[in-house]
Amino acid sequence: MNLDAAYQECEAITRREAKNFAYGIRLLRPPERRALSAVYALARRVDDIGDGDQPPAEKLERLAEVRKDLTALDPGSSDPVLAAVADVERRYRLPMGAFGELVDGCEQDVVGATYETIDDLVAYCRLVAGSIGRLSLAVFGGTDLPGAVRMADDLGVGLQLTNILRDVVEDRGRGRVYLPAADARSVGCPPDLADDPAGVARLVAFECQRAREWFGRGLPLLDLLDWRSRACVGAMAGIYFHLLQRIAADPAAVLRGRVSVPAWEKLAVAGTAIAGGHGPRPSERAAGSSS
Repeated sequence: MNLDAAYQECEAITRREAKNFAYGIRLLRPPERRALSAVYALARRVDDIGDGDQPPAEKLERLAEVRKDLTALDPGSSDPVLAAVADVERRYRLPMGAFGELVDGCEQDVVGATYETIDDLVAYCRLVAGSIGRLSLAVFGGTDLPGAVRMADDLGVGLQLTNILRDVVEDRGRGRVYLPAADARSVGCPPDLADDPAGVARLVAFECQRAREWFGRGLPLLDLLDWRSRACVGAMAGIYFHLLQRIAADPAAVLRGRVSVPAWEKLAVAGTAIAGGHGPRPSERAAGSSS
């Protein structure tokens, strides 16, 4: 397949499906923007399988097909997403094992895995979000920077914990409970999050502090990146941090509907990132300020 057409298809998928991700990716130079669009498009394919309506056995078969595809990538593939990813792998030395980890995490979703401790949940977050952070870091050219891979992974954990907190009701409706059972019991909430709105709100408030701590570990990555990469990551991370602050200010809000950051605020965060802002300052991360 023509590579230009393959990349155009990946960019179309990103424009159509990405939300917060799109605010950051548009700040990159065209080659890196195309590359991250390809990464996003393949990650989206994996996510869509996990979130689909097919029986679990069929989902696992389709995920196994993705694994097989990853072992035989070819820029000449008739599949535009696979063709583009093959080209990105060649240009940017993508850590392709990270896509395998993403599939691992999706398989945990399909089989209905639950998490007893925060360490168990962090391991899952590293699979489904830390993996994307490491793939993105390769596109940014920062894989060899001291500490960068660890910080990209940690920032991914913070982002994924925020996603989990935002979607706690929607996920529960799908039969998925991510928040650690041990934490739930510690705040007097049923581990299945059923029939106790006040308990769920307490648990969400508790986990917001954990998410802040992971942002604090990951955000120093910004200081290591070139300005366009820093703006991209700063915009995405800043939007998620603002979302986390909204949830922390009113933990029960996640039970009433989907908490979101308005478009004007996302644009303001992106503008700050372009101007060289680094998202929440260390003092704010520690104190939980909502600036």
